[in-house]
Amino acid sequence: MEADNLVGVGPRPKGRGHLKVAAICGVAFFGMVGAAYAAVPLYKLFCQATGFDGTVRKAVAKPTQVLDRKIEIRFDANVRNLPWDFQAMQVSQDIRIGETGLAFFKVTNTSDKPLTGRAMYNVVPEQAGPYFQKLECFCFSSQTIEPGQTVEFPVVYFVDPGFVTDPDTKGKSEITLSYTFFPAVPDAAGTKQAATTPRIVEPLGGKPPRAL
Repeated sequence: MEADNLVGVGPRPKGRGHLKVAAICGVAFFGMVGAAYAAVPLYKLFCQATGFDGTVRKAVAKPTQVLDRKIEIRFDANVRNLPWDFQAMQVSQDIRIGETGLAFFKVTNTSDKPLTGRAMYNVVPEQAGPYFQKLECFCFSSQTIEPGQTVEFPVVYFVDPGFVTDPDTKGKSEITLSYTFFPAVPDAAGTKQAATTPRIVEPLGGKPPRAL
């Protein structure tokens, strides 16, 4: 009987099983890679919407209330892996909470070719992220600067009145806004060109007007 039961039974081919396992692993790998790439813009949108981790929020309108209390806004500028000279045109500003402020940053491309960069930003203390908001900023898009060109960018911002009632921020008297320019990464279409042009441009060594 045992011999009869073994008739037609032999070792199964291993190649098909290995292919199946490889296919499953491949799908899992590419799924994880895709999720990682998707997580970056989703995390950025989440931070901009909530102010999480010191991320500055993008506002659509200025507050209707302006308080008598003032706060000092300090400005910081940095560059990573770009031959650019990047600096804040003012060390600090004192503005009333709820009032719209205007600051300027200047970038000079010291190389001999056009380069595109993207500015990342955050504020310190991190708890101020939900309340420090910008109406206009060069960081909302990539910026292309020609060789030897100096560009002056405006930043329009305000501190929301909710800053004074939040237990984590109501005792704070200073906020630092920090920018860091990095080389721009091509988007899905493969382009790195700026979506908007700067409002104030000067040639190397020139002096720009200070108006929008």
